[in-house]
Amino acid sequence: MPSDAAPASSAPSARDRVLDAFEELLAEQSERAATLDAVAARAGVSKGGLLYHFASKEALAAGVLDRFAALIDDDVASMRTSEKGPVDYFLRTSIPTDSRFERAMVAIARLAQADDPRARDALAGAQRRWLEVLQETVGDPLVARTIMLIGDGMYYNTALLPATNNVLRDETDVDDLIALVRQLAEPAG
Repeated sequence: MPSDAAPASSAPSARDRVLDAFEELLAEQSERAATLDAVAARAGVSKGGLLYHFASKEALAAGVLDRFAALIDDDVASMRTSEKGPVDYFLRTSIPTDSRFERAMVAIARLAQADDPRARDALAGAQRRWLEVLQETVGDPLVARTIMLIGDGMYYNTALLPATNNVLRDETDVDDLIALVRQLAEPAG
């Protein structure tokens, strides 16, 4: 029986391809390398096609920031509902992966490095939201901030020093670290 609904397309729209290309160029290279011409070429659209969706590089940045906001909303929701709890979730996701979220995070960081105040605000907002969930979970603001710093260190060691990382060697180290953090987070007495 024929359906009235249009067939679902799995191919991303031209607009999404442009945003993906901008994120990729930011993450792989820099804000300076993510020119309109380079974005159009990477997305496989004409420059006119890019400008149809995004009139300027600032509009592209706004589009990427909007997508990042949605990704943060999803991440915080996942953190709150994680089967093993928010602390476990936060620490395990502090290890970079080759994911859309990771690419968006690096792209936003590149915009922040290029003095985009919207990007700095977006990163600070994400950090505030993660910290809020951690504080709700552990009850102690200092312990929550300590967990954030441990997550930052995990990211640094695994993203920036992958070949020389002697701190987190394998999944057992991560499990042991999380067990230790759980002890830190337990109420005294």
